[in-house]
Amino acid sequence: MVTELVTLRNQIDKLDKNLINILSQRLELVNKIGKLKSHYGLPIYIPEREKLIINLRSKEAQKLGVSPNLIKDILNRIMYESYINENENGFKKLNLNLKKILIIGGKGGMGRLFKKMLILSGYKVNILEKEDWNKNIDNFFLDIKMVIISVPISSLDYVIKKLPVLSKKCILVDVTSIKHKPIQKMLKKHDGPVLGLHPMFSSDNNFLAKKLIIYCHGRYPESYNWFLNQIKIWGVKLKCIDKIEHDKYMSFIQSLRYFSMLTHGFHLYKENIKLKELLNFTSPVYNIDLIMIGRFFSQNPNLYIDIIMSSNKNIELIKNYLKKSNYILSLIEQGNKTELIILFYKIKNWFKYYIESLNLKSNNILRHINN
Repeated sequence: MVTELVTLRNQIDKLDKNLINILSQRLELVNKIGKLKSHYGLPIYIPEREKLIINLRSKEAQKLGVSPNLIKDILNRIMYESYINENENGFKKLNLNLKKILIIGGKGGMGRLFKKMLILSGYKVNILEKEDWNKNIDNFFLDIKMVIISVPISSLDYVIKKLPVLSKKCILVDVTSIKHKPIQKMLKKHDGPVLGLHPMFSSDNNFLAKKLIIYCHGRYPESYNWFLNQIKIWGVKLKCIDKIEHDKYMSFIQSLRYFSMLTHGFHLYKENIKLKELLNFTSPVYNIDLIMIGRFFSQNPNLYIDIIMSSNKNIELIKNYLKKSNYILSLIEQGNKTELIILFYKIKNWFKYYIESLNLKSNNILRHINN
């Protein structure tokens, strides 16, 4: 039996080596494709192509008795690595006439990321930091055709006020997580093109393929359409929305969620729960919660607190959330199981068009967590 086992394991080792060789060959081809995409200005992420490949390979795997989920997981990981390789080839420069770009806050996380992507696209990028405002500012803005403000929400007003008079052709951009007030203030300060961006990802990403950036028009979109197209080449998914609508949805997506995480963490801290034991006995679903809470508290607190406190509407939303929480608590205290079940089904019905897809996505996440 031992001899047979060793023989079979040796065969598996050979197949594993073959897999590595095949992956190496594939990455070489990806590198060549990346160079072609860079030359012709094609985006590194084409969702239709990715979906087609995964669907075809999954069907082929199923015919051979191989789990489609296994193939999907492998292909997603391979494609992730491929996007990183393609990213290093650089990108086609769309605006050949643009001389220089200035990023205010270029040493911060998001500022560094935009600087990297713009340099990879062939643009000359300068940065301006807090300590530079005491210097001869006019020198920083000489021949600048685009200014990107990448500073905390609490510093945004100060930075906009400190801006010198910009050329009317200069594009003024901000990348903060709220949009209405910043865009209004930029429009008041600058007579030229104004654009609001909100990257829906953290700044610790090595590449932007498949990431989402929300944008809100300010003024003269024809002047910065090239920049939006440049961002698409990076593989980014772009979504346009009205600035007021943006802030409304962000109150739920960010402010309320951050409040919930802060409260959950505070509760665990005050209860003095043994975190090690909690992690040892947690279910996969709660494990995900703890992972996200841990990530939350590993970040810069100023970012999250600024977002939570960015508007009175956020405070009202949090108050309404607490009222609903107290209502559900009152039902539990009353032992009103019937009303709780009715409430559950009402919410389920509200989710009805998305239940199946959300459940499928959660199963995929849990499968990765279990592995």
